[in-house]
Amino acid sequence: ALTYHYETQCIPTPGAWFAHQLPVWFQKFSVVATYVIEIAIPLLFFAPIRRLRLFAFYSQVLLQVLIILTGNYNFFNMLTIILAFSLLDEEHVGHWLGRSKRRHASTWPPSLRSLFSTLLELSAYGLLLYWSVQYFGLEINWEKRLLDSKVAFTYHEFTTWLRVVTLPLVGLGFLSLSWEILSAMYRCACVRGCFWKLWATLQWAVFATATMGMFAISLVPFTYIDYESNGKLWPGIHQMFNAVERFQVVNSYGLFRRMTGVGGRPEVVLEGSYDKQTWTEIEFMYKPGNVSMAPPVVAPHQPRLDWQMWFAALAHHSSSPWFTSFVYRLLQGKKDVIRLVQVDESRYPFSARPPVYIRAQLYKYWFTGSAEGSEGPAPWWRRQRVQEFFPTVSLGDPTLESLLNQHGLKDKTSLKRSADAFLPWLLQSLRQLSPPLSGPAVLWALYLVAATPADRGGAEKNGQVRRKEVKEAEEKGEGRARGVADGHGDGLRSTKKKK
Repeated sequence: ALTYHYETQCIPTPGAWFAHQLPVWFQKFSVVATYVIEIAIPLLFFAPIRRLRLFAFYSQVLLQVLIILTGNYNFFNMLTIILAFSLLDEEHVGHWLGRSKRRHASTWPPSLRSLFSTLLELSAYGLLLYWSVQYFGLEINWEKRLLDSKVAFTYHEFTTWLRVVTLPLVGLGFLSLSWEILSAMYRCACVRGCFWKLWATLQWAVFATATMGMFAISLVPFTYIDYESNGKLWPGIHQMFNAVERFQVVNSYGLFRRMTGVGGRPEVVLEGSYDKQTWTEIEFMYKPGNVSMAPPVVAPHQPRLDWQMWFAALAHHSSSPWFTSFVYRLLQGKKDVIRLVQVDESRYPFSARPPVYIRAQLYKYWFTGSAEGSEGPAPWWRRQRVQEFFPTVSLGDPTLESLLNQHGLKDKTSLKRSADAFLPWLLQSLRQLSPPLSGPAVLWALYLVAATPADRGGAEKNGQVRRKEVKEAEEKGEGRARGVADGHGDGLRSTKKKK
């Protein structure tokens, strides 16, 4: 699958081009590693052994970082990494921060508990390796010096396995959550003071109830992977889920379940013209277009238009009614719509005057190979025209009018807003202040501002003042001590003289 994934994903990165050049055997092994990390290793989240949980944490982080390097999936991967941090304990985080506590030297011979934990840990690693070899046919080809792999199970065997493990996994999650709730209740009981104990108990009750409710309703989308297990859930759980489904509190995880673009990456290319003879391509900021343009890095920004253009190319334009409205607004020269295509107006070929005609062509795109060369800048892509995606239209064209009426987009009244409303005015003012900035630039600027310590110069100045005050206090203290000592010596001398 990875021989197609890197070039057919929504918005690839430059790293995707390099990953696409890796040998096929490595791509297959990467698929095996992905399955193991995504399916088997998450079971170690609930392991009682600390090192197994750390192994699960670093495995997940490794996978998510590799996905970030090869694809733009906004903040999805960062959310997964943040959730994985719950597998760490204070000791490990303290080790990162250089505040780790010194552990007692291990005794020899090791205790029975330590020996049992080590054996259990080695058994877990051994089972992961055995199942990986068994179910993916891992075999070293010594002649070709590569690692062969293949799927060694059938679809029926996989669905049977899902039916067997789904409900036990639900039980495992329930036991783990129950343990955490009981542990939190015990910590509340250990709080000193009647008032603070009551306050801690109240907080525990609120969060425990909310957590159990979230866990219960999440079981419905979780068991979608096996409808037989889904039907065995308590009917009350289904009723709870149906009551809050419209709020989308919980959802099933199923991004891109099917591989697309096996015969090439489908891509819609917009073209505009003034005379219907000379056509100029309309370049987007992020999606592939010009074969010489490098794939961008836009995460954690989510360029919705470029993302939707990827989905539109997978089917007929009638499956994406918004595309007709998009073409209509470009013909009208709507600035807000043009800014979705290009923030910098100088890069939009029809910034001075809207095009008279617009059409869309469907192309197939492929990454170029590392051995492919050409004069001038090396292209990142190669492409081939397939067919017309959207007919040539202009304002007042019967075809365009028919499509607008068909989708209910003709003369659609816009949402009326109060002219003196503060929030729309503020957003519009901010929008006018940042025309040359792209979405990723704005996001990263906000992140950097949020991460910058406030008034660092003032803090340094305050620190210098404090150090000066401490030094003066020490000098005064030494002076007083010296004066007391001198006074004491003078007193002794005067006493001797009197004697």
